[in-house]
Amino acid sequence: MKIKPFILLVLLISVSAFQSCSNDKNNVKQNEVKKQQWAIVVHGGAGPMTKETMEPGLDSVYRAGLKQAIDKGKEVLSGGGSALDAVEATIRTLEDNPMFNAGKGAVFTHEGRNELDAAIMDGSNLAAGAVACVTDIKNPITAARCVMTRSEHVLLTGAGASQFAKEQGLEIVPPSYFYTERRFNELQEILKKEKFGTVGCCALDSKGNLAAGTSTGGMPNKRYNRVGDAPIIGAGTYANNHTCAVSATGHGEFFIRWTVAHDISALMEYKGLSLKSASELVVNDKLVKAGGSGGLISVDKEGNISMPFNSKGMFRAFATADGKEGVYIYGEEGKN
Repeated sequence: MKIKPFILLVLLISVSAFQSCSNDKNNVKQNEVKKQQWAIVVHGGAGPMTKETMEPGLDSVYRAGLKQAIDKGKEVLSGGGSALDAVEATIRTLEDNPMFNAGKGAVFTHEGRNELDAAIMDGSNLAAGAVACVTDIKNPITAARCVMTRSEHVLLTGAGASQFAKEQGLEIVPPSYFYTERRFNELQEILKKEKFGTVGCCALDSKGNLAAGTSTGGMPNKRYNRVGDAPIIGAGTYANNHTCAVSATGHGEFFIRWTVAHDISALMEYKGLSLKSASELVVNDKLVKAGGSGGLISVDKEGNISMPFNSKGMFRAFATADGKEGVYIYGEEGKN
């Protein structure tokens, strides 16, 4: 049977289109990044730190502290533990390290006290807990988790938060635990020169759950029981299994007003942006235009990590199940 030229042309176009479509699909598959079994990222504050201004010998001390924290989270996740457990364990490590502005290393208020804030969020069900203006809870991140899991509330403050922590059997310490004469004189100079403050962690576990946590001593020389973005869900801390987990650090008033952490999630959910595009848009465009300085860490549901900041530096580290990891402090470090 003789095929008419017109029909032959249609058949050839159809075959070509099918092959093209198949090739496109193959290319997409080749370009897809394999989902990580687990991933974790941590920050220890953003600020004006540079190689030139860093106090001699402190570079290695900060890196060792970040490495210790990220290793603690890796141990939890690689053993099949939850993102929440990894976030809490990692942040507790930083809270116990006097070099970071959280827990033991918290900065001092104008009145010479230490007032601590923390928050944690479960991306699987949007449950969250936070404490603010606490002065005697050794590990505020654990208190925040107790608020989330053992109360009907999200945020407890001051004496009430301390009373709740005592009832839950958490470790309570005298306010003097956060104060030493050497740290008051020595660490305050370091804090002013080297970091803006706050620690945080975001994690993805093997079950696909995301979690985020943030802990801080707040802004140096703060007054009037000022509370920043760290314990405010959607501002400095946010996690949602459908999108990402975020922990922020910087000038908290701007992060609160621009609801930074949730904004990244919303840009991903409603506008279809990638984690990298959404986080960089918020930090390096929206915040810069607003006059806010700082940065954040984030991980999405596939295990992709983004750590943008608009300050000179940010203490940060990450690790993923495929063996990639890094510990960074300064601007362009780790971006190549």
